[in-house]
Amino acid sequence: MAKQVSKTYGSALFEVAVENNTLDTTLEEVLFVKQSFLENEDLTKLLLHPNIEKEEKVKVIENVYKGKISDEITGLMIMLITKGHQKDIVSVFDYVIAAIKEEKGIGVAYVTSAIALSDRQKEKIEQKLIETTKYQTIEGIYQVDKDLIGGLVIRVADTVVDSSLKTQIANLSKSLL
Repeated sequence: MAKQVSKTYGSALFEVAVENNTLDTTLEEVLFVKQSFLENEDLTKLLLHPNIEKEEKVKVIENVYKGKISDEITGLMIMLITKGHQKDIVSVFDYVIAAIKEEKGIGVAYVTSAIALSDRQKEKIEQKLIETTKYQTIEGIYQVDKDLIGGLVIRVADTVVDSSLKTQIANLSKSLL
């Protein structure tokens, strides 16, 4: 259900941003609001509290965000609250962020390695991904997992490339059995 809510409301906001030619502004504002939700536990708790009336939650959103972000984003949050989907606000924004980045040709690559990569190595990986994918820009999100032993696991959109030694050993082990 949450995915359906994210897609429905996220698509609507994305389409408005495309129509109004405000992709960059919408992306900035959505990132700002998402970050404020992630950093402010009290706001999230207030919106999720079952004993606080929807009208009170709407007033809080208006007081916090009105004039700081576009009316479309404020209105979307108010609509989500009035329909009882306040728990989905961040996931709706995640959908919008992904859609805007896709539209702008920005790929997000999740790269896991056995050791920390140098800036030069990260640069090479991102350049190779630009050459081999449809994206003009790559945002790399890097993490270390010592269990990989060596190699990399790279995920971009729906594609996963796993060249880790851990996987190669597991595959070899299966073939030997």
